[in-house]
Amino acid sequence: MSSSPTDPAAVRALNAPQLFPRHIAVAILAAVACFFAANHVAARLTFENGTGLLLAVLCRSAVALSILIAIVYFKRHSIRLPRGLVRWQLVLGLMITIQSLCLYSAVARVPVALALLTANTFPIILALLTWGLGGPRPTLRAAGLMLFILLGLVLALDLPGILGGGAEVTSSWWLGIGFALMAATVLSVAFWVTDHKLAGISGPVRSMFTMLVVFVSMIIAGIGDVVPGGMGLPNAAPGWMGLMALMLLYGGAFAVLFINVPRLDMARNAPVMNMEPIATLLFGWVILGQMISPIQMLGGLVVVSGIVILTLRKGA
Repeated sequence: MSSSPTDPAAVRALNAPQLFPRHIAVAILAAVACFFAANHVAARLTFENGTGLLLAVLCRSAVALSILIAIVYFKRHSIRLPRGLVRWQLVLGLMITIQSLCLYSAVARVPVALALLTANTFPIILALLTWGLGGPRPTLRAAGLMLFILLGLVLALDLPGILGGGAEVTSSWWLGIGFALMAATVLSVAFWVTDHKLAGISGPVRSMFTMLVVFVSMIIAGIGDVVPGGMGLPNAAPGWMGLMALMLLYGGAFAVLFINVPRLDMARNAPVMNMEPIATLLFGWVILGQMISPIQMLGGLVVVSGIVILTLRKGA
C-alpha cells in the first residue's frame, strides 16, 4: 500500500535533510577532526605563554554557547526541559566541565598527542560502565578489542621503557596522564547520562544547556579562585595567538559539526573523527616541536585502529 501525502512517515521522509555524498561527508568530518586537533595544540601554545586554564575553557565554552544559542533560536527549538530531567542536564554539564578541565590540564603537561590518545580510550570505560549499570555485557570480541586498545596505549605511553628505567618522566607527566584518564572517565559518564537519561531532548538544546553549565561554572570558579592563576591572561604574543586560535578552531569545528550533522550520516561516518589524535601528532610536531618515538607512534595507530573497529561494530 503506497503512503499518502498525509502519512506521518512520508512527511518525515520528505522533510528529512538530504545526506551528503559519502566522500563529502567524510571530508567534512576529517576537517572537523583536524580543527579539534589544532584546537588542542593551540591550547598547549597558549598555556606555555601564561594563559590560565579557566580562562581558556571559559573562552572556548563562550564561543560554543553562542553558536548553539543561534542554532536553537533559528531552528525554533523549545528550550523547556521536563522537570525530572533538569538534574540530569546539570549532571551532564558538570561532567563536561570536569572533562574540559582535565583534558586541558593533561594537554598542558604531556605531549598533546599522548593526552588525546589516553583520553580517547573512553569507549572502553563507557562499555564497562554500561555493563556495571545493568546494560549488556561486552562480547568476547569486544573485550578482545578493548585489550588491543589498552596494549596500544601501553606502547603509546612507552610504559615498558618507563618502568624499565629506559625512559625518564617527571611527576608532572604522570599527573598529566592521570588527568587524561580522568577526562576519559567523566566523558564516559556524560555519554551514559546522554544515552540513558537525556535521549529525548533535542541535541542542540541539550548541548546548549551543557555549554551554559560549563560557562557559568568557569565564571564561578574564576571568582572563587578555585584554580590559582586560572584566569590569567597571556603574557606574550604567542599566548594571545594561541587563545584566539583555540576559540576560532573550536568554534568553527563546533559550528560545522552541529549545522551539518543531520546530513553527515554519523552512524556510518563517525569513525572518521578518530583521526583527531593522528592529526594532533602531526600538528604537535610541526607547531610545538613535540616528537614521540616510533614505538609510541605504533601504539597510537593501534589505539586509533582499535577504537575505529569498536565504533564500527557498535554502529553496525
